[in-house]
Amino acid sequence: MNENIIENEINNDAKTLLNLIDKSPTAFHVIENAKEILDLAGYKMLKETEVWNLQVGEKYYVSRNDSSLIAFSIPKPDYKGIRIIASHSDSPCPKLKEDFEYSKDGYVRLDVEKYGGMLLAPWLDRPLSIAGRIIVRDDDGIRPILVNLDKDVAVIPSLAIHMNKEANSGYSYSFQKDMLPIVSTSDGKKGIMSLVAEAAGVEEDSILGKDLFMYIRENGVIWGSDDEFIGSSRLDDQECVWCSLKGFVEAENNEYVKMLCIFDNEEVGSRTKQGADSNFLYSLIDRINDNLERSREEYYTAYANSFMISADNAHALHPAHTNKYDPVQSPKMNEGIVIKFSARQSYTTDGVSAAYVKQICEDNNIPYQVFVNHSDEPGGSTLGNISNSHVSIDTADIGLAQLAMHSSYEVAGIKDTQYLKEFSKAFYER
Repeated sequence: MNENIIENEINNDAKTLLNLIDKSPTAFHVIENAKEILDLAGYKMLKETEVWNLQVGEKYYVSRNDSSLIAFSIPKPDYKGIRIIASHSDSPCPKLKEDFEYSKDGYVRLDVEKYGGMLLAPWLDRPLSIAGRIIVRDDDGIRPILVNLDKDVAVIPSLAIHMNKEANSGYSYSFQKDMLPIVSTSDGKKGIMSLVAEAAGVEEDSILGKDLFMYIRENGVIWGSDDEFIGSSRLDDQECVWCSLKGFVEAENNEYVKMLCIFDNEEVGSRTKQGADSNFLYSLIDRINDNLERSREEYYTAYANSFMISADNAHALHPAHTNKYDPVQSPKMNEGIVIKFSARQSYTTDGVSAAYVKQICEDNNIPYQVFVNHSDEPGGSTLGNISNSHVSIDTADIGLAQLAMHSSYEVAGIKDTQYLKEFSKAFYER
């Protein structure tokens, strides 16, 4: 293929990715936008509260809590197993507490708390907005509504260097003291909840519940002297969500059920009804088997013949802090998907699952690299090993190399988005 055509395709994929991230400030919006893509691809929505009548050859999806989703298609009644790619919809950010708005010392501020392991400093001194979900009362009971103020409404101001002369020598942030945003002076006319109600098109007194988060409104961009990087909020893990979803939709089905999982709450441990530590995936696989009137023996053989990819971004080598990385195996941006290993099994990859991933990559000319932690500084974990405690199948942890993980604005390589899309498609079609 002509190099200019390839470059244009990479740029178009990156622009599509960044546009989807810009439209998805919270996990709720991720799922709403994923549903729209699946609807256009001919997938039918199921509800967990209803009896299913699954048909071979059809395509389906089901969501839980409006923040997690599983999509799947069934190629034939005697399918051999399941091919799964799982990623997560949530990202670290300030979350608004229940009664969050208060006036003190001449300002109206928001009482917030950490959602996930945040890098705090990048959230300071930049315009912030609010998005999430509200629950409103109507004639039939209660119903959820997605909301996005899409307006600069708050700033978390730094303390001036004159009053904190050690700020550049290292500062220990107190979230309760240092990270509460300002939204107005104490004589402000509009409260945040009135803006939320206005954005949702409801009366403020009809709102009975809320799950609201803060986000930066700076849009994602392609940048660098050779346009080789992308910068955006929430690359962890929406980059994996949207790239794997595109590969999932494009892949032709074969002898395996193809399945895509987007779980919420990975950043806070996954131990929720919609997280990877829930029964969501297990119960769905169970229902597929029973709906097609397969025996329990067929159920277990399909389990044994299944494979999962846990897709969550990895740490790219930081040029100013190479001492924090393994001296031999430190991934770089734009050099392919990253296969992640950990002796303590915080990543699930073993010799067998790694070989399978490498084989797919080599057969499809997709570059790959390896991430391992510095032996003295073990890193975090992801949803793969948590999900494996419920659905115990061969699993590999992969991701894309990025910098500034868990910052309010992150950096990744433009080519890697296409590599993951291609890998996802090849994985499902293998």
